[in-house]
Amino acid sequence: MAKTKTPTKKKEPKHMDRDEFDLEEIANTLTEVMEEKQTKVFTIYKRDEPLEGIVTNMDANTKLIHIKDKYFNVHKVHFLDILSISDTEY
Repeated sequence: MAKTKTPTKKKEPKHMDRDEFDLEEIANTLTEVMEEKQTKVFTIYKRDEPLEGIVTNMDANTKLIHIKDKYFNVHKVHFLDILSISDTEY
């Protein structure tokens, strides 16, 4: 009996592919934002809405960035999923 191949789904990348310069720039911005406790808007890969909040922790082991929103909910976002960081609009 012949085996039929099931169509393979094209796997979507887990994280967005970016160059070293972009990643270094985001890392520097995250460090500055955390030290100064600034509220910023984070554009995150595969997330419909931007996340507004303060960086409370950066875990080097898991590469998770902890962002606390205005409702005091903590969102753990993978470093590679942060596409951009911008100022809040008031």
